Amino acid sequence: MDYLNSILGAINDFLYSYILIILLVLSGIYFTIKTHFSQIKLFPDAIRSLIDKTDKKKFSSFKALMISTASRVGVGNIAGVATALVTGGPGSLFWMWVMAILGAASALIESVLAQIYKIRKGKEFYGGPSYYIQKALNARWLGITFSILAIICFSYGFNPLQAFNISASMEYCFPEYKSSIYPLIVGVILAILTALAIFGGTDRIGFISSYVVPAMALIYISVGMFVFFKNHSKIPAVLSLVLENAFDFKAIFGGFAGSSLLIGIKRGLFSNEAGMGSSPHAAATADVSHPVKQGMAQVISVFIDTLLICSTTAFMVLLSGIDLKSGLNGTKLVQEAVSTEIGSLGGYFIIFSTFAFAFTTIIGNYCYAESNIFFIKGNNIALNIFRVSCVLAVFWGSQADFALVWNISDILMGFMAIVNIIAMFLLSNIALKTLNDYKKQKKLGKNPCLIAKNINLSNTEIWE
Repeated sequence: MDYLNSILGAINDFLYSYILIILLVLSGIYFTIKTHFSQIKLFPDAIRSLIDKTDKKKFSSFKALMISTASRVGVGNIAGVATALVTGGPGSLFWMWVMAILGAASALIESVLAQIYKIRKGKEFYGGPSYYIQKALNARWLGITFSILAIICFSYGFNPLQAFNISASMEYCFPEYKSSIYPLIVGVILAILTALAIFGGTDRIGFISSYVVPAMALIYISVGMFVFFKNHSKIPAVLSLVLENAFDFKAIFGGFAGSSLLIGIKRGLFSNEAGMGSSPHAAATADVSHPVKQGMAQVISVFIDTLLICSTTAFMVLLSGIDLKSGLNGTKLVQEAVSTEIGSLGGYFIIFSTFAFAFTTIIGNYCYAESNIFFIKGNNIALNIFRVSCVLAVFWGSQADFALVWNISDILMGFMAIVNIIAMFLLSNIALKTLNDYKKQKKLGKNPCLIAKNINLSNTEIWE
């Protein structure tokens, strides 16, 4: 098993360090230029699209935003950021910010494509990379390949991993946790909650996400702001440290694999998942009058994930004054930092935050997987069997050692991202044409509504 893990780990490192990171960075820069920085210029429009009054029976842009944010904001925003600070130094935070801004352009493009080529099943919409690969590229075989990778990755890789991290976060406050019956109890509770959410369908998932995601984000950021203002005198020194480390080119090129530049880019990209093909599944579920409205909503999701949540974690750690070389890492480092600032309740607060972030990620990931089940033409019987297997995977995850599953999941996600990025480049003209249609209607003072034939789009059943 150790030998297999070492092989998979080597593949994983090569895939992410030398292929994916280049593709994702280039796509972020390319789409930022091609969209004329729309992720920034149209940001006020994005806010307005979320507060528009809509038919309550419709699946709103806000609910779709919350599902995608639920999936993006996971334990990586706590443990992953802490690991980035330890491995790459404080400067990695700056490069996470840069990649959030660039990656938001990729999120805009993939989400617009998902909206254009979504389909309707009953009251609900479904879509994602598999759908636009089939309908726009006429390559169903490649769409099915993407769907299989997504189903395995989200349901049996990332979701058990989230459950594992919930369970593992208990160890800081309860050292005897692993040797007790408590992991089993936590697994049962998580399985029951997961079942209640996913057997309720997309509407229930959207309802849960619409309330839990904003609440957990506000609570987490509020604690971060308390730490921020409590240590206001340290803020200039911490910001100076972040910038100095970010542009320490001797350190960057002297040990590139562990540099703030590389670690920050990787952590930023893989936290907000922009361009990796996951969030388009959520984007497609929204009932909006123009695809760009939901595309811009996904830009907000990227900013929430990285500029708000990841930054909150980073500042709580850096302002606490804890030595990043102390040997602490991941969730335990954050728990120690918060405990330093607010007392023993800090460890329990991070347990609560980890649970909230991880559980909403579980149901967000399930939503993505379900979309791909429907793409392959799963029926209701197959769907219910799949749902049961997802519940069991979550229960199993809370008990397991996840080195092997982590590597397999990352590799599958890597291949998903490669397929999606290629599709995005091939279909970018369609997304850009749709974006220009949106801008044109806004200039005329209209509430933008897409009519496919007006911009020569075909095979778009929802917009005809």
